[in-house]
Amino acid sequence: MKYQVATFQIECEDSLMETAQDLLADAAAEAGFESFEPTELGLKAYAQKNLLDKEKLDENIENFDLPGVKITYNIADVEDQNYNQVWEDQGFDPIIVDDDIIIYDAKHAETFHPEQSKDHIEIGIDAVQAFGTGTHQTTRMIVSALLHMGVHDKRILDCGCGTGILGLAASKLGAKDIVGYDIDEWSVENAKHNAEINGVENMEIYHGDANVLNHISGIFDIVLANINRNILLNDMAKFKSVMAANGTLILSGFYEEDVPLLLDKAKELGLHEKSRSIDEKWTCLSLEA
Repeated sequence: MKYQVATFQIECEDSLMETAQDLLADAAAEAGFESFEPTELGLKAYAQKNLLDKEKLDENIENFDLPGVKITYNIADVEDQNYNQVWEDQGFDPIIVDDDIIIYDAKHAETFHPEQSKDHIEIGIDAVQAFGTGTHQTTRMIVSALLHMGVHDKRILDCGCGTGILGLAASKLGAKDIVGYDIDEWSVENAKHNAEINGVENMEIYHGDANVLNHISGIFDIVLANINRNILLNDMAKFKSVMAANGTLILSGFYEEDVPLLLDKAKELGLHEKSRSIDEKWTCLSLEA
């Protein structure tokens, strides 16, 4: 997956800078940007190259809803590298979800989790350039949702699987089989590696975006997607197309203020909200037909 970075320069009064940065981040998100970094002169924003809509970005800047603000920008390719390397080398402490599941750092197991637990389901994650260790609120909320909804003998789809953590949790909770996919080749390989070290044999991982669903047979009882808001909006119809009639769609990776947009899209597809959880503004939605 190739990324691009936009460096925005905002010219305005000092008192308006923070507001301008927030509004610009919203405007850029509509054009495909998914992460943001405030700077002294404005904002940096990152987008997958194939998802960036430059026309939409220019339109939003032209119609920027804050008088007296001038915005200029340039876009450059981001060099491929492992931005997680330092974090991966440091390792992470075990994470306990609802006192039932322990997620531990498999790369540093002797240091961070020297004793196995008989009272918990254990998942070891050796993260290599992939998202999903349980340290983030969105991952924990989906794992918690799986714990409390009953996945025994269910067929699970994990969209944007990262390390494979959600599929691994589902497998250890008794799911019949799991299919996952990710646009990043390294995430696909990492998810397969984590399945192996956890002894999980009922999980298949594919490389690609939501279009891989066109080549996967069968339907799914539970569809999981922990991805940014724009991709969720774009791909929700594909998720719905592979759901069982009484299936559940669990979404996370977005803020509480994004919920109305997602629920509007869900309504178009004949889905309604079943439950919601929020952790420091990060939100998890469960939807059903």
